[in-house]
Amino acid sequence: MDEYNRIDVQRNSGRQSSRPVSKSLLSGKSTPRGSPSFRRLNSSRTPRKDGRTGGFGTNCFKSNRIVLWLLLITLWAYAGFYIQSRWAHGDNKEGIFGGNDSNDETDKTESEQVPRRDLSVSNNSFTDQVVINVNQPDVKKTNNMVKNISNGVSKSHTIVPIKKRTKRSRRKRGNKKKGLETEISKNLEIQEEQLPNTNATYGMLFGPFGSIEDKVLEWSPTKRSGTCDRKSQFARLVWSRKFVLIFHELSMTGAPLSMMELATELLSCGATVSVVALSRRGGLLTELARKKIRVLEDKDKVSFKTAMKADLVIAGSAVCSSWIEQYLDHSVAGTRQLVWWIMENRREYFDRSKLVLNRVKQLVFLSKSQSKQWMDWCKEENIEFKSPPSLVPLSVNDELAFVAGINCSLNTPAFTTEKMLEKRLMLRKIIREEMGVKDSDMLVMALSSINPGKGHFLLLESLELTVDKSQRGLVDHGESLKKMLRGSDEKKQGGEIKLLIGSVGSKSNKVFYVKSLLKFLSNHSDLEKSVLWTPATTRVASLYSAADVYVINSQGIGETFGRVTIEAMAFGIPVLGTDSGGTKEIVEQNVTGLLHPIGHQGTSILSKNLQYLLKNPSERQRMGLQGRQKVKNMYLKKHMYKIFWEVLYNTMRIK
Repeated sequence: MDEYNRIDVQRNSGRQSSRPVSKSLLSGKSTPRGSPSFRRLNSSRTPRKDGRTGGFGTNCFKSNRIVLWLLLITLWAYAGFYIQSRWAHGDNKEGIFGGNDSNDETDKTESEQVPRRDLSVSNNSFTDQVVINVNQPDVKKTNNMVKNISNGVSKSHTIVPIKKRTKRSRRKRGNKKKGLETEISKNLEIQEEQLPNTNATYGMLFGPFGSIEDKVLEWSPTKRSGTCDRKSQFARLVWSRKFVLIFHELSMTGAPLSMMELATELLSCGATVSVVALSRRGGLLTELARKKIRVLEDKDKVSFKTAMKADLVIAGSAVCSSWIEQYLDHSVAGTRQLVWWIMENRREYFDRSKLVLNRVKQLVFLSKSQSKQWMDWCKEENIEFKSPPSLVPLSVNDELAFVAGINCSLNTPAFTTEKMLEKRLMLRKIIREEMGVKDSDMLVMALSSINPGKGHFLLLESLELTVDKSQRGLVDHGESLKKMLRGSDEKKQGGEIKLLIGSVGSKSNKVFYVKSLLKFLSNHSDLEKSVLWTPATTRVASLYSAADVYVINSQGIGETFGRVTIEAMAFGIPVLGTDSGGTKEIVEQNVTGLLHPIGHQGTSILSKNLQYLLKNPSERQRMGLQGRQKVKNMYLKKHMYKIFWEVLYNTMRIK
């Protein structure tokens, strides 16, 4: 150590030769500890020794630290893009995005609905929720709340602090009152009387046949993937853009189903999709979860913020007018990015939405007759638009076209159109056997929601006339003579009319109207055996496969468009419809089906049309083939999204 110190001292003395050397060091005498020269000597020696031995390591550590930071930044960016893409497509099965994700809620809903399926024939129907969830104390509690409100007394508002009311406090008080009224209205809707979905109620209730479809078609819903045509203009336009879709409800009816299919198409084309459901009642929540479509829990402030960040907002019903009005008041710029796809055609819906019709960027209708009707109402109210409305008819989705044997994006070498036609015939045979329908019988189907506007009561009257005539032999003498000449073979070959009515359990059904139908059937025992019922479901391919004739008997102004009409035509089924609304734009008289007037005057004509098709199976086949060809030419998904692309391109903010 002494030798090493001497060498170090010599080096230091050599480097500091220009400086005066301390006397104590040159004289060889030891410097007292604590003296200035002692501290200066030691302080100068230690850093030089550290610098000599650790300089390279420090520089190396600094350079490695920069590399580590770059790696961390790269990994962090990758993780961010990965999570964002997973979130955009609603993939939160493992809960990596937190517990507030909509999929968690829908998974919970699915688990809660499992015992209901064992208790009832219906699948995911609203009436099941009423039977299971509503108990007597809740009903009494709701009734007490309603009484308090009607008397102007509420326990939460009995004690009022004495202070000056400002505009803000009055506004908050009004918002609380609105929220309370909304909550009470929800409770009142829940306790509305519903019919149980059992055979004891309806007589003969069949379906849904989803499990049979999967077994026969060998193609379960879990195997279904995105159906986007990546080369189309629509796909290139919506890729990586954000959309918010507004559902007025989640029932298995026309508008929500159409919006769900639009959300599925946008998602499969690489867009980010968020759904706002103004009412969660219905069976589509689990279906949206299966398709990995994100449903926002909030339909107020959070939905407004999400909509403001989106490239386009699409509202799918006239009932969305309340949300649209609040959103436009919340965001002035919202008018530049809002498309309103209106799917109703009644005056009450127009009156509900007329205040905000001219505030949106683009209105879209389903048919020419609907567009003309709404424009006439707008003229009466002196409403002018920023741009003329567009027309986007609905289409047959790929899942139904696939089963119908029409070429679509889901076809593969293992599932060609010829192969699917064979499977459809097999499915038809099995479903008809399940229902007890013979090959010679004519199965007539009406799958719309059960309410007065759909004309089910008039349909039953027409069926009663048809059955009564066939039983009493009230036919012309020429037909009776032919039957006598044909002998007993005609009796063996002659079939009956079976009517299948759906959709039992749908939220859009009117209970009093369903009861009137059941009462009518109980008073006509000969007709009761000819009427079958089926629950509300999205699995309708098996029903179309089994049917021979479809009836759409919408009254009043008529059907807005009637997507069930083109779905039936895709399966080669002739349509008997009312000569009004969008039906007459789809159904060509004596080509793809037969038309009859609305009201009671159409009852006898509908009865004659039913008898005509029962006696002439070849005519059913001819009209069915014509309708199928029309769907191929006009109403497939590729036709609809070609038109929809123009609407989106003219409306969306192109960044």
